Amino acid sequence: MDKVMQRKSVLALLNEMTIEQYKIKSDAAVARLVEDPAFLKADTIGMTLAAFPEVDTSGLLDACWKAGKKVAVPKCYPATRAMDFRVIDNMDQLEVVYMKLQEPIVSKTAYIKPDAIDLLIVPGVVFSKQGFRVGFGGGYYDRFLANYEGITRSLAFDCQIAESIPVESHDLPVQGIYTESGYINTKVVGK
Repeated sequence: MDKVMQRKSVLALLNEMTIEQYKIKSDAAVARLVEDPAFLKADTIGMTLAAFPEVDTSGLLDACWKAGKKVAVPKCYPATRAMDFRVIDNMDQLEVVYMKLQEPIVSKTAYIKPDAIDLLIVPGVVFSKQGFRVGFGGGYYDRFLANYEGITRSLAFDCQIAESIPVESHDLPVQGIYTESGYINTKVVGK
């Protein structure tokens, strides 16, 4: 199955979840992530503020702030398909852009270099057990990951894990995936 069909198929499954299922499963995945040693050691977390049907990251945002961590969220530039990260301290520094995404307001936030992000939470629609992902099709994270050398994790629902996905030469795997039922150490699986 090609990426377009996999994306469409998994998005259909995700959209069948009730709000209650969505919340319970999201909370379970986030609870696992915040116990990860990489999360506990990190000073700065890079993350997307997800919109349904992606795993809800609002609990992760709260956990970061309660733990005194800096939170950096992506700002996308559609004309060039580039993305950078900016530090936010509160929700008033965000605006809603295309596809219901919340992004930082440039005039209210500070740019942060990729090497200052200790842990990057990478979104996606479909994931392989080796850590490869099918995103939403914009290529923003693929471009960013090409120059990011820090630790990566993803949050996903069990139904987003596929036996295999098409992998292209520019695709880079995440180093681990948390779901509502467990952790996939993609470094071990990929060997």
